[in-house]
Amino acid sequence: MSTTPDPAAEHAARHWFSKGLHELGHAEQRLLDRLSQRKLVSEDVNAVFRSDLTFGERLADNVSRFGGSWTFIIVFATILVLWTGVNSFVLHKPFDPYPYIFLNLMLSMLAAVQAPVIMMSQNRQAAMDRLDATNDYKVNLKAEIEIMGLHDKLDQLRTDQLGSLLARQQEQIDLLMKLVAENNLRADRGGPAE
Repeated sequence: MSTTPDPAAEHAARHWFSKGLHELGHAEQRLLDRLSQRKLVSEDVNAVFRSDLTFGERLADNVSRFGGSWTFIIVFATILVLWTGVNSFVLHKPFDPYPYIFLNLMLSMLAAVQAPVIMMSQNRQAAMDRLDATNDYKVNLKAEIEIMGLHDKLDQLRTDQLGSLLARQQEQIDLLMKLVAENNLRADRGGPAE
């Protein structure tokens, strides 16, 4: 927004928010500015958010997406069954005999790496949800203001129509009164009353 206060924007702020323009938050000021220019306020939050992702963030999202899938569970279960089967029944000198200490070490390292990666992805998802909520707020606020504006216009139309109707009724009453007065005048003169 410009630094010089716009009288129309100040009036709109007082009308719609019952506050001065300087008392509104940044989102509300931008909304009033976009309303006055008849511009859209909604954004494609996913496109905005995805355009700024680094390679590491995209990788974390993909790891998180794969780690929370049935494919991961099936592949992981298959590897565990193969690992225990090979080390218990196939090899005569297993490289990781029961109680599978090396397997436990690998699982611990996988969990140690996978947990922070999933948390990074969840933090980004929470940030995207906040952007989405802000966008929803702006769109809902604009819709509410537009609806209130339509109500004002309908109220003004109704007031104008009622005024016009009352003026026409007054004209009709005046004509009727004139006819009644003429009729009374004729009756007083002894002429035929209509």
